[in-house]
Amino acid sequence: MIVTGCFPYREDDPEAHDRLVSSYYQFFLLGCRKSLGYVLPWVVEKMPWGDEWIVDHEQKRLCPYVEGLRLENSSMQNQVIDATLKEAQNTGTFKVLEKWRNELYTVHGPDQIISMERSGSPLFGIITYGVHMTTYVNSRDGMKIWVPKRAKGKTYGGLLDNTVAGGLATGEQPFECIVREAAEEASFPEELVRATAKACGTISYFTLRDARAGGEVGLLQPEVQFVYDMEVGADVIPKPCDDEVEDFRLWTVDEVQQALSEGSFKPNCALLLLDFFIRHGILTTQNEKQYVEIVSRLHRKLPFPTATRM
Repeated sequence: MIVTGCFPYREDDPEAHDRLVSSYYQFFLLGCRKSLGYVLPWVVEKMPWGDEWIVDHEQKRLCPYVEGLRLENSSMQNQVIDATLKEAQNTGTFKVLEKWRNELYTVHGPDQIISMERSGSPLFGIITYGVHMTTYVNSRDGMKIWVPKRAKGKTYGGLLDNTVAGGLATGEQPFECIVREAAEEASFPEELVRATAKACGTISYFTLRDARAGGEVGLLQPEVQFVYDMEVGADVIPKPCDDEVEDFRLWTVDEVQQALSEGSFKPNCALLLLDFFIRHGILTTQNEKQYVEIVSRLHRKLPFPTATRM
């Protein structure tokens, strides 16, 4: 197996990659010399920028700006971005904004941190952050993994998911986020998660959104996920608490691998399970000839600044 369906790697075809990237606009903040996201040309054409943006079509640069005001102030930049996205939502400009979340995602610049409405983040192609946890049981019959099925009314409806997962909102620490999501999605007691969940690093990837994600197809979505494992006893049984999942099933490793091979998992959740199998010695050089390539692609270097603090 190999991790596919992602934004092209430059080393695979430098000329084609550079030609593609040069077609995008790049999102900047005032005083920031590094791009924070790629914006597709048709998004630039449709977005109601207004006078509080510098839209440079020659250099293909986008930057919030208000004459006479210092936008190094993050609150002012937040207001400009939020007002623009709300106008686009009110006029029905983008389908992706129809599911307005009233939840802010952090945009990390080298020297600045701002926030953006979650549903608008793929329009700007910024890095988003989340948390994922795999909960498992070690029994006499071997390891078993708790696997939820996503509710049909949600994005990627009907697909399988990681035991617990969620987006990391502005101001929230990764571990606090996994504690909250574990209670909301799986009814795991807070004291259990705080005592048992273990941080296992991160994975990073760069995907292209398809129809199952909701909204426009082809939007760019680079992501970083904070990874957690939680081993529990046979007496700990997750139960749906909100409307995110239909049910949980306790599957053997073979059953999970079969579902992965059939494409039954939400794409990014499949990546998290590959990482889990690697860390637990289930996927190795002995049984996977593309092992090194898979490990490398699970930790992709993204083209934008990543968080130096949360």
